[in-house]
Amino acid sequence: MDPMKGAWWFCLILILGSCGPSSSNRSDSRSANEMLASQFIDAFYSFNSDSLESILTTAKDSQPNLLYYQKWAECGHYQIVKRGEIIHKSDTLVLVPVTVKDDLMSALKINFNVTDTFRIVIVSEKIRSVDTSSNDPDSYYEAKEWVKNNMPELIDTECEGIWNGGPTPCGCINGYIEGFHYYVKAMRAEPL
Repeated sequence: MDPMKGAWWFCLILILGSCGPSSSNRSDSRSANEMLASQFIDAFYSFNSDSLESILTTAKDSQPNLLYYQKWAECGHYQIVKRGEIIHKSDTLVLVPVTVKDDLMSALKINFNVTDTFRIVIVSEKIRSVDTSSNDPDSYYEAKEWVKNNMPELIDTECEGIWNGGPTPCGCINGYIEGFHYYVKAMRAEPL
């Protein structure tokens, strides 16, 4: 093989190899995503709606749910017990588990701390969407259903628009907390 052609192919391979994301670029992207995810968690648990809205300016569809949930969490006295490690599911998706102590579990007399997992989609160093899920125990859902069926007056009006930017997240969670106290008494066959 002609040495000039060999050198040309070698240069071409180097150039093409540098076109894809290098491990350094992926690492920088991961670091930037982790920093942005951490800033989101800080904003959420600051219970300052302006901070949360600001970090979600490029995730408008997620704002109503998250602003509602932030106020719900504030009024339910969520306290961080453990902030889990950020989990990279892809170049654009990170998961952030946060374990909290709250008034809902206290009202149910359950020694359990719920872990909320925030699924944050980040593209070009901007949050594009955030979803949440949690590991609430079955007894939480049973108690919610009991309140809906037996004491709807505590939640019907207060929970209008729940998780969709509704106007009264504090009234909603407080209604459930009050209802949970009655639920516990009913399950223990205590008089209401």
